[in-house]
Amino acid sequence: MLAEFRAKSQVTIPKELVDKLGLSEGDKLEIYEKDGVICIMPVVVYPKKYIDELREEIAETKTKIASGEQPIFDNVDALFAKLEEN
Repeated sequence: MLAEFRAKSQVTIPKELVDKLGLSEGDKLEIYEKDGVICIMPVVVYPKKYIDELREEIAETKTKIASGEQPIFDNVDALFAKLEEN
């Protein structure tokens, strides 16, 4: 697919790619260069507080796993079986 570089450094992403990736107006895109290629990647931006809370939860879970409090499952079926017990 070809796109044209326009005034004000604008490029239109072809509709086929927009549809395939499920992009919508207002979505954030990370744009970077790698080995002479321009890469565009859809991203999601979260508030810092939310990321900090996730980090804390992950750290707590790691501590529980290390102490044996947090069960570890070999597969998704085992996880769902345990969840159904409760």
